[in-house]
Amino acid sequence: MRTLLHCCCGPCASACAPALRRKGHDAALFYSNSNIAPAEEFSRRLDSLRILAEADGLECIVDPPDHADWLAKVAAGLEGEPEKGARCALCWRYSLERTARYAAANGFDAFATSLTVSPHKPSAAVFAAGRAASQAAGGIPFLEEDFKKKGGFAVSVERSRALGLYRQSWCGCEFSRRACAAAGRTLVKEAKEAPPAEARPREASRTPRTPA
Repeated sequence: MRTLLHCCCGPCASACAPALRRKGHDAALFYSNSNIAPAEEFSRRLDSLRILAEADGLECIVDPPDHADWLAKVAAGLEGEPEKGARCALCWRYSLERTARYAAANGFDAFATSLTVSPHKPSAAVFAAGRAASQAAGGIPFLEEDFKKKGGFAVSVERSRALGLYRQSWCGCEFSRRACAAAGRTLVKEAKEAPPAEARPREASRTPRTPA
């Protein structure tokens, strides 16, 4: 099965992509995260995802971000919502619908998301967003994979350290960043330099591309 994996960041995807492969999926990584701001943060997280793609021999597809559109369609009127509230549910739906539409238009059999590997993301709410996205995109199957099960989050932390991936403490939007800072949490968990390419496990790499 050819599966498009929506990736919120490299560290989370580092556990999800191998899990899909073990189940027989031919997965491609889809970086669709218009919520992330500023642009430098978007690029920094994308860099880590590309390191993972190279290490695992996976295609990395970049959905050009439109933060202004995200602010208008997701955040407007919900700027003060707490984490896991109404804004987050709309955000997951926004990204997953873009993923579903891309998957349906480009010959994928199904789509999934790395969001469920995080212990801070309620899987049931993410699944609800995925089902709604599937319906909006014509019914392409959404795989309700709860990647945090069977130690998935611990695997993501371990692989991130092994690959030198940048890890952060907030989901990506400016509202989450402010809440994180207000709570006194460290914004960056790990920002090690990636090991040399020859030191990273690698399969034949695929060229990252951006949808037209």
